[in-house]
Amino acid sequence: MYGITTAAELVGSGPQNLRQYEARGLVNPQRTAGGTRRYSENDLHRLRDIASLLDAGLNLAGVEMVLALRTANSELQAEIDKLAPPAAPRARPPKRQGS
Repeated sequence: MYGITTAAELVGSGPQNLRQYEARGLVNPQRTAGGTRRYSENDLHRLRDIASLLDAGLNLAGVEMVLALRTANSELQAEIDKLAPPAAPRARPPKRQGS
């Protein structure tokens, strides 16, 4: 777990950006009893993802949409995986005689 200053340094951003991302619901760090933000490795991964999308030219509204679509896609894929029958094992081709 990392404090906001360390997390910001690790992802190459400023603490104010991390606060803004949290305010927009893009990241949700844990909080200590005293209210200090604590960022996990998963949070850092998400922050790097946000930075990558911003670097690609998206604004924060676009980043929100992309992240929401990715989440929806993952949830739908999980549903498909639950409903799909297990894959049957592939049959091996017969061995050639005399080769």
